[in-house]
Amino acid sequence: MKVAIAGGGNVGTYIAADLKEAGHDVLVIEQDAALVDRLSASLDVDWYVGDACEVTNLQDAGVADADVVVAATGDDEDNLVVSLLAKQEFAVPRVVARVNHPKNDWLFDENWGVDVSVSTPHLLTALVEEAVSVGTIVRLLRFEHGNAGLVEVTLAENSPAAGKAVSELAIPRDATVVAVVRSDHVIVPRGDTVVQAGDEVLCLVTGTGEDAIKGIFVA
Repeated sequence: MKVAIAGGGNVGTYIAADLKEAGHDVLVIEQDAALVDRLSASLDVDWYVGDACEVTNLQDAGVADADVVVAATGDDEDNLVVSLLAKQEFAVPRVVARVNHPKNDWLFDENWGVDVSVSTPHLLTALVEEAVSVGTIVRLLRFEHGNAGLVEVTLAENSPAAGKAVSELAIPRDATVVAVVRSDHVIVPRGDTVVQAGDEVLCLVTGTGEDAIKGIFVA
């Protein structure tokens, strides 16, 4: 898979190193030539010196051949421009964008070419809620323009699902139980898997699936 990353800061280079180690073809676009000179000696990926907000630079860098573009700069306006150009000018199949300021999160949608947005403050909030919330739905991840997501619920003692097998729960077509975490062990659920109070149940939902999951697992 070829991944083009806009932004050679701490976030962009960390992503690049991880993807390179995983065997992907990685390109980093960074306009600071001195920074590129310093980093290229230790990070063995393809580098392009230029402004990723300029369509000619993206063309010269070979973004048209990318499977994924990651807009990872420290500026939300730049990330939106990069995302829009990647999708509209180069038809990149998947665009992932970093949200620096949580108040800008609403902008990062399909209108700006963004398939998946990552907001660190919102992610931290979800992780805190996931750690302390029992008997409530916690949204861990949204994707496909917000039409799908990963949600988690820790079953309370009075959960209507406690003590029942997954096959008995009448999970709708727009939701799927993908994992059950019990005593720090991950269980891949099957039809005969019985969920218990205290279990962390992770579900992939689309459409109205989240409301259905709430009705099934939350008292």
